[in-house]
Amino acid sequence: MYCSIEEVRKTIKDDALNALIGDEYIEDEVEREQKIIPIIEEAIKDADGEIDGYLAKRYPTPLPSPPKVINKFSKDIAVYNLFSRIGIDEGEKESNYLTRYKAAIRFFENVAKGIIDLGISDNTQRANTGFSVNSNARIFSRNSMNGM
Repeated sequence: MYCSIEEVRKTIKDDALNALIGDEYIEDEVEREQKIIPIIEEAIKDADGEIDGYLAKRYPTPLPSPPKVINKFSKDIAVYNLFSRIGIDEGEKESNYLTRYKAAIRFFENVAKGIIDLGISDNTQRANTGFSVNSNARIFSRNSMNGM
């Protein structure tokens, strides 16, 4: 994972937890935390999948030691994923989540296009963007078909 459950949890205010968990209000803090953890974990997995989709064009994924910027954008995308579950009001404070998500996607689109380089200089870590074809030896040729 490009970010941790704890990192994402720190970015979510306590008063937003019940909305993210569901329709029921949970007063017990421990129970609330237990219910939000799998939801956060799923949001992180979705974020990492989205990130890897862009990175795979230029790098083998998942990145073994990702730069710090990947961690930041993974958190931004995961938080957006959480709040998009309940609907993001673009006119409210939640529009910040959408703005950060769009910035992250723009960054990864530029990485995929080669405009931004992640600074991974080891060529063995670069993705092989070419292709190769393996086939059987040729059975017929002009000479073997001569006179037919």
